[in-house]
Amino acid sequence: MIQSLMKSIFGSSNDRYVTSIGKVVSQINALEPEIQALSDVELQGQTQKFRDMLADGSKLDDILPEAFATVREASVRVLGMRHFDVQLVGGVVLHRGEIAEMRTGEGKTLVATLATYLNAIEGKGVHVITVNDYLASRDAQWMGQIYEFLGLTFGTIVPNIGEDARRQAYASDITYGTNNEFGFDYLRDNMKHERGQMVQRPFNFAIVDEVDSILVDEARTPLIISGPTEDKTDLYVTIDAIVKQIDPDFYEADEKTKNISWTEDGNEKVEQMLVEAGLMETDNLYDVENTQVVHHLDQALKANIMFKRDTDYIVKDDKIVIIDEFTGRMMEGRRWSNGLHQAVEAKEGVKIEPENQTMASITFQNFFRMYPKLSGMTGTAATEASEFWDIYKMNVVEIPTNVPVQRIDEDDEFYKNTVDKFKAIAKAIAEKAEIGQPTLVGTVSIEKSELLSKFLDDEGVKHEVLNARFHEREAHIVAQAGRLGAVTIATNMAGRGTDIQLGGNVEFRVNDELAEMEDGPERDAAVAKITEEVGAERERVLEAGGLFVLGTERHESRRIDNQLRGRSGRQGDPGLSRFYLCLEDDLLRIFGPDTLFARMMNSNLEDGEAIGSKWLSKAIETAQKKVETRNYDIRKQVVEYDDVMNDQRKVIYEQRAEIMDSESVDDVVIDMRHDTVGNVVTEACPPGSYPEQWNIDGLKERLQEVFGIQPPVDDWLQEDQVEPELIEERVRAETDRIMDGKIASTDASVWRRVEKSILLERLDHHWKEHLATLDALRQVVSLRAYAQKQPINEYKREAFGLFERMLETLREDVTSILLKNELRVMPREALPDLPDFLTGHIDPLTGLDNSDDNDGSRGQEAMFGALAGASRAGTGPGGAVQDDPYAAMNVSRNAPCPCGSGSKYKHCHGAAA
Repeated sequence: MIQSLMKSIFGSSNDRYVTSIGKVVSQINALEPEIQALSDVELQGQTQKFRDMLADGSKLDDILPEAFATVREASVRVLGMRHFDVQLVGGVVLHRGEIAEMRTGEGKTLVATLATYLNAIEGKGVHVITVNDYLASRDAQWMGQIYEFLGLTFGTIVPNIGEDARRQAYASDITYGTNNEFGFDYLRDNMKHERGQMVQRPFNFAIVDEVDSILVDEARTPLIISGPTEDKTDLYVTIDAIVKQIDPDFYEADEKTKNISWTEDGNEKVEQMLVEAGLMETDNLYDVENTQVVHHLDQALKANIMFKRDTDYIVKDDKIVIIDEFTGRMMEGRRWSNGLHQAVEAKEGVKIEPENQTMASITFQNFFRMYPKLSGMTGTAATEASEFWDIYKMNVVEIPTNVPVQRIDEDDEFYKNTVDKFKAIAKAIAEKAEIGQPTLVGTVSIEKSELLSKFLDDEGVKHEVLNARFHEREAHIVAQAGRLGAVTIATNMAGRGTDIQLGGNVEFRVNDELAEMEDGPERDAAVAKITEEVGAERERVLEAGGLFVLGTERHESRRIDNQLRGRSGRQGDPGLSRFYLCLEDDLLRIFGPDTLFARMMNSNLEDGEAIGSKWLSKAIETAQKKVETRNYDIRKQVVEYDDVMNDQRKVIYEQRAEIMDSESVDDVVIDMRHDTVGNVVTEACPPGSYPEQWNIDGLKERLQEVFGIQPPVDDWLQEDQVEPELIEERVRAETDRIMDGKIASTDASVWRRVEKSILLERLDHHWKEHLATLDALRQVVSLRAYAQKQPINEYKREAFGLFERMLETLREDVTSILLKNELRVMPREALPDLPDFLTGHIDPLTGLDNSDDNDGSRGQEAMFGALAGASRAGTGPGGAVQDDPYAAMNVSRNAPCPCGSGSKYKHCHGAAA
């Protein structure tokens, strides 16, 4: 009570913080007359003026007021849009590395230009990150007009652009793109073998649009680049057939966690079926020999029972396409891991693609924490404020609206079942459509949206359905959702990125209706007519009450509900929102009030009758908080485990960068060789032991295996006072002698390239194997909890030991290859052509083959031959020059040909090589 009283007198901490920013806004406004008086040329010259000030020692905060005033004036002249004072507040919040929570329709896209321009002046690069490619392209072209006017460069990162285009976009002052593209480019860069092939430069500052969607919703799973493994189609099909014969009494399903466990009778039954199918080596389901079969069995059961068609995925063009549970969008190219996607493909009878092996991965949390300064903006972040601070150390600042919100948020209505609820919804929509009030309906799945569509058809209500099936029409449908009497059913409104303007959207109507009309007086007249029609229609919609937002059920997350509600009442427009619920809704059924509540509802409500209660709404909100807490725990656990890998990832990536930047890595190779010698000798002759305890046979075997040498170890043992240190010194001298001879007989530049390439190739190979081991460890370490041990602590301990062993194996592997293999300069035409599958890095979010620069884990002989041949690029037998204008460029054989044909180099101009 005291806190409420203090808040009413002094305002909340958020209010006080926003008020303090008002001083900066006053400084910006005071500069407006001065900036307005500048000519276009003088205004454009402000950028160089600011750069000179920074070079003279000024800080970004020092130039902020004038820079913001400059952007505002440029926006007025170029776009005809002037930043409101609350938008200036948002710009300051973004510049300070915080999250600006701004209601829908408050102009977040324009707000971002302020902090983007200010931070881009330094020339270190600013990344503006959006949730989809459409928004990235739209915002770049739209806001890019301001940056271009002020003399800054901007670029856009979207799928299917080449390496040169990506490199150029990242070199721009400002780069727009999606979180997935930025993340995958980072991973791909750290799989390349030359610094010049990398497309990104060091991170500086990022602004994340729809920050809650990207840093919270999508952060539950890491980004993964993977390559295909062996084909196991028959196994998936056979196990799927077995699972489809299993009686529901043989397993127990938990819808909350989407996990399934076998009953005792189920265990016996499935063991019998697997033995009969010849899939089990023993008759015990949980013998170690049957681990793989049990894993695929569990995935097949989960696919058949827990994953629903048209809710979790759809079948399109004979492929399984995942549906994003938060946005309702198709996630083209994305695949579930650990064999689950293959299990769903077997279930639906479509072509089964091979499983993938992880080659590089990172969580969004660890990726975005690499930016020295990170900020974000969204309409809904306050409910996740603690997570943003815990994970990213970002404060959430609620920015006041430019005009007070006029929307009325009504209490929820509760019904007994889905049919009663949908009948009531269809009736309410029909009533609103009759008076001309536009309605936006939010559903949680494709199935529910299509069911509601049938009810509306029965009522004779004309409507549009926006879900994953009609993704390409998304922006057009949303843009016109505010027209008179319009009814739009949307699977989910999170991050749609297009404003719903009452009366319709002039720009979209012009593009749709006048696309074929050429510029001229006739087109100008048509545009004017459309503008007039939209204005008149807007007045009629306002009289009808503005946009009516109707939720067909509550989402697991309060943010998603708030995003839906936030579509109504933009910029002071009137509006109305209401949610319809029933006992069959997933949230109420799985997480909601107990069975006593359900019995009361069933016994006291007549068919078709509804009740509304603040207590019921509060109970739903409590259930949502429980789910949000559970989901946060999941994300937090993902981060905890990835933090362990992240420390190792940093070591590996920093080592790779040092190797690529070095002219010569001979000192690294020498250290590796000497360490390997020490390990081999110490293993056979432990310090402090007696000679009769030494494993001499094992030592000689290892010396031959690793170094390819047979020194006179027996003669050394005949000497008095022989010590392990002396043996190590002599073995080291022998390996140095052999290596010096190899180096002396080879061209120095070729040898340096050989050492670097082998070091990088083996580092990548062992890192990939290490990731696979960590994945397996992550799957089983939770079982340590039964032994009263903390799984995360066990994971840390085991992962550290595995990393140490990986480095030791790497040193031994590189040493062995360089000592035991002979370098021969082979004629270019004799080089073996590598099969494409060795270079495949399939992007799980785009489905694209990213094998643009890495030749994979090739054989040692091919590695030596290719490197030796590379020194003679562009020459044939006898040194004759081949007909390849790009030979001197050292183009990777699997990279796109520089001629622009779209084919790989080795199949185009490099084919003769």
